[in-house]
Amino acid sequence: MDERFINQLKIAFASQYAFALKAQNFHWNVEGADFYQLHLLFERIYDEVYGAVDDFAENIRKIKAYAPASLSRFSTLTEVNDETGILEPQAMVAELLADAEKMQEIMKVLFAEAENLGHHGLSNFLADRQDAFAKHAWFLRATSKA
Repeated sequence: MDERFINQLKIAFASQYAFALKAQNFHWNVEGADFYQLHLLFERIYDEVYGAVDDFAENIRKIKAYAPASLSRFSTLTEVNDETGILEPQAMVAELLADAEKMQEIMKVLFAEAENLGHHGLSNFLADRQDAFAKHAWFLRATSKA
């Protein structure tokens, strides 16, 4: 198996997990006039992303690799920066939008590589993840319009 590809999958997996955690952070800590709308939007996003975590890990296992499964490993691998501060609502939306677009690109690159390696079931899963992050980006982009 291509070790570089496996490592890229682990990075994407950890990044997806970090993205979900950030959306949950924003869900818990958003305040302001748009509180309810954003609270629900962030919840919808993290529910969808967390819902795909187990499938992602299982796809890693299907190609005879081990899924990372610790916070320290996730923090080492992720390409989604942690947010420890309490941001203004529109800054939360902007940050999560940038991360959703980053995740969309990560999945696009991995999809092409999975196809190239003949892992068509995995590439289908990655295409679905790319599409899910495109939808999250759309919702966040539409929310950020004044």
